[in-house]
Amino acid sequence: MNDEQQVIIWTPDVPGHEAFTDAKAAVKRLQEIYETAVSFLSKSFQDALEHGQPEARVRAFYPEIRLTTTTHAKMDSRLSFGHVAEPGTYSTTVTRPDLFAAYLEQQIQLLLNSHGVPVVIGASDTVMPVHFAAANDPKLTVPHDGSMDFNLRDNFDVPDLSTTHDAIVNGEGFSYPDGARPLAPFTAQRIDYSLARLSHYTATAAEHFQNHILFTNYQFYVEEFESFARQMLADPDSGYTSFVSTGNVEITESDAPLPVPAKLPQMPTYHLKRANGSGITLVNIGVGPSNAKTATDHIAVLRPHAWLMVGHCAGLRNSQRLGDFVLAHAYLREDHVLDDDLPVWVPIPALAEIQIALETAVADVTKLEGYELKRIMRTGTVATIDNRNWELRDQSGPVQRLSQSRAVALDMESATIAANGFRFRVPYGTLLCVSDKPLHGELKLPGMASEFYKTQVAAHLMIGIRAMERLREMPLERIHSRKLRSFEETAFL
Repeated sequence: MNDEQQVIIWTPDVPGHEAFTDAKAAVKRLQEIYETAVSFLSKSFQDALEHGQPEARVRAFYPEIRLTTTTHAKMDSRLSFGHVAEPGTYSTTVTRPDLFAAYLEQQIQLLLNSHGVPVVIGASDTVMPVHFAAANDPKLTVPHDGSMDFNLRDNFDVPDLSTTHDAIVNGEGFSYPDGARPLAPFTAQRIDYSLARLSHYTATAAEHFQNHILFTNYQFYVEEFESFARQMLADPDSGYTSFVSTGNVEITESDAPLPVPAKLPQMPTYHLKRANGSGITLVNIGVGPSNAKTATDHIAVLRPHAWLMVGHCAGLRNSQRLGDFVLAHAYLREDHVLDDDLPVWVPIPALAEIQIALETAVADVTKLEGYELKRIMRTGTVATIDNRNWELRDQSGPVQRLSQSRAVALDMESATIAANGFRFRVPYGTLLCVSDKPLHGELKLPGMASEFYKTQVAAHLMIGIRAMERLREMPLERIHSRKLRSFEETAFL
């Protein structure tokens, strides 16, 4: 118990700051501090619900990792992560060390290897909102403001948007109140916020998300993904262990039933799991750049190794046919949802590792190679817009821009997903399937999709899966290359 401005504050007893040279032990201490804080807040809040307003303010703090180095260590210049740029003090607040245990252990070990100094683990000065503590207990719900006999804010800390932001990844010169520079791309509050949003939008728990994310904008792909998942579960040598559907329903047998939920979430999400999170997650984000930004804003805190867009697009060239593929190597951004975070003058480069994996996967699935592959696939600029019915206005302006940019396809999600991948340092790529050709009179109307186009859905999804399986075999230092890192980066991926 301590005194602050004449207000009595109850806090849990946690170990003081301690130096660690063993990554496993450091993560174990993070878990101890975090679980103590969560248990303290949850129990105190449950007591308040049952017995009324506490006699004091109830407060707990996130754990933190701190590193202080006084020398310019000689780094392996090939690595884009695992070290700090210059002498100083660096820190990051931590949440859900149970969920991020492998990631934290890996990143801490890299720091220890790079700098030869211990990391210091202890409680931070950043308060933990009671809402995020309660999220760990499915039986505990924080009532909305005004529904309790006392004002929640008088006794408990609540989420604060002023500390929930993307200042680190946006390169806005973020530092902690004590002057420490960030070790990781997200603060604990930002991660907790996104974990809560993910559960709401996808109706699956963060624990099920895999390190390789496929985004799509059509339900057809979900049906094919479930079919593929069942085939993999029937094969004991596939390496896949289970399939998780909306509502956290998990099956391990290929013929196990999957109940259809009465109401789908905004972004139905499905997970084909492997050991160590090396499986594949499919997210049906629906249509539009706002959905694409929402999904990637929150999935980014899980630090996936890659995400790819495999959806439908409008083909812009007369030589294209329905069912043809488009491999994006550039993006025309007219989606506008990221203008405040990533100015449109920032180029979004194609990533060689992703491009090769996608092109190789197309060749594997279609059995076409070299010059013959050009019959069914174009490589070029994909334009992303925020107006689905752009055709209903004067077309001369948009068509001129599309022509000047050399665009070969038009959609509403791909550039947003790629741009947020660039912003969050998550390797990204796009392979689209042509579903209509508005400039040439082939509109997306009922009955126009040919049998050839329908069969392409299965092939398209399989290409995305094969590409992810290739990326899964790459070393982390290759897939998380220097191309996505800016002048002054966090040590953690």
